[in-house]
Amino acid sequence: MMALMAKKSPQRSFNDVLSVLGSQRFDVAPAQDGAKRTPNAFQVRKYGCAAEIAAAPDGTPEILSRPGVLLNGEIARLVDRGYQKFFKTSKVEIPATADHLRSLHEFSEELKEALGATSLYNESLGTTSDVYQYDRVKGRK
Repeated sequence: MMALMAKKSPQRSFNDVLSVLGSQRFDVAPAQDGAKRTPNAFQVRKYGCAAEIAAAPDGTPEILSRPGVLLNGEIARLVDRGYQKFFKTSKVEIPATADHLRSLHEFSEELKEALGATSLYNESLGTTSDVYQYDRVKGRK
């Protein structure tokens, strides 16, 4: 029986990744607040979603912030409360819709492919959350 392996694209340099992203109709622009943390950081946008990337010391790309939906110019984190998923920024929290989740999933998969990153089986099945906060265990240690 053959074991399932993670799908991995060839490793690319950061400059190659920027070219690939541009050719695949991603909007690539210098990250405004990311530049304070990491020089030469870029925000990558498509389908109403975004992530920040930069060059690692070895010249390969690295993701600085997980992909999320853009809300008021800020990348929202996906939070799972058990009964509902939400997108949360520092200022606002909204319920995640099926359209949001499809867009985020498609964006994440296309970004991973462009970066040459490993595509994990469980993430390929659907959208995974950044945080899991179940109300029935809230306040428990």
